[in-house]
Amino acid sequence: MTGRAVVVGAGIGGLAAALALHRIGWQALVLERAAELGEIGAGMSQAPNALRALAELGVAEQARVAGVPTDASGNLRAWDGRYLQRARPGDPRPLLAFHRADLHRVLLEALPAGWVHTGAEVTEVRQDATSATVSWDGTQVSADLVVAADGLRSTLRRQMWPDAPPPRFLGRTAWLGIAEVPGMPGSVTLGPGGYVLIHPIARGRAYWAYVTTAQAPGVRYEREKAEVAGRIGDWHDPIPALVEATPDDAVIHIDIHQVRALPTYVRGRVALLGDAAHAMSPDRGQGAGQSIEDAVVLAAALAGEPTIEDALGRYDAERRPRTQATAHGAAKDGRRLTSEAAHRAMVTMLRLVPAALWRKGIAADGNATWRWQPPHLSVPGRGPSRS
Repeated sequence: MTGRAVVVGAGIGGLAAALALHRIGWQALVLERAAELGEIGAGMSQAPNALRALAELGVAEQARVAGVPTDASGNLRAWDGRYLQRARPGDPRPLLAFHRADLHRVLLEALPAGWVHTGAEVTEVRQDATSATVSWDGTQVSADLVVAADGLRSTLRRQMWPDAPPPRFLGRTAWLGIAEVPGMPGSVTLGPGGYVLIHPIARGRAYWAYVTTAQAPGVRYEREKAEVAGRIGDWHDPIPALVEATPDDAVIHIDIHQVRALPTYVRGRVALLGDAAHAMSPDRGQGAGQSIEDAVVLAAALAGEPTIEDALGRYDAERRPRTQATAHGAAKDGRRLTSEAAHRAMVTMLRLVPAALWRKGIAADGNATWRWQPPHLSVPGRGPSRS
């Protein structure tokens, strides 16, 4: 089965969806409301499950070039600098770290020219038994399928799922930044009431994030860099130096929300994908990765089922349980990582876990989320795609 789709949103999930559709011979129009293309945010990592999905999209090598292996899953430290677990030379480094814009560029450059249109804010979708019609800025286009990849505050989710509650604030907030500090090893530092994540990323830079509790969303500070520096300025090196090396106007402050579990990701010929369907806490590093998985599973279902209805039913049945379980686990991890009582218990536990057992646990085969295997995408004229 081939057809034409409209993808709403040109973030990582939307571009991955368009690329997956391209791989199975579909045509796609990607509509992005922003005037210019780009991926907001700072850094992230992709785990083996997402890297396998990128391979099905045909961009594994490009992703390896754009990303940097990180030891963040093996280097655990207390706020005063003590190592709770320490990566050794030769230990597995299953995570690949990126600036979000670098991975976004990998996906964008793999798409056919002219597929992505900016400055197109979608306001409505109407559908009948044979097609869906998307409206934006006085323009309309009809397609066989609409992929709603328009993020946490999805317009299409609000329209098509009017009874769904708004995203839930999880009681946590985060500061993010990127500093030009080459050679920085990846790590996670656990402190009372929060944690700091560090990843090396391309071109001699380091990404850092400080996640902590917050009473309410929307609280902002006149000098965000000074605020975060004051909160973690006495944490171990190089954390204060990384914050100091970040330009003042480049420190990002976000509140952490979760899309509440939906009863379905599909309404007629409209399918939610990525954050629009299951925005989640970043504490498992799976938000973008689950979006890339969505894209591959959706395309495989479209290629393998006789009708769009059958394909979307399969997509919903495969993706909703996994993504909602992942979101639930990430929220639970976040509560534990930012609870002072849980912090003390975790530090004690980690000191007692033998190093060999911990290293086994961080290997890809030891992580249930990471063990996911993507379906093969059938590339027209070439059979299943691998790279």
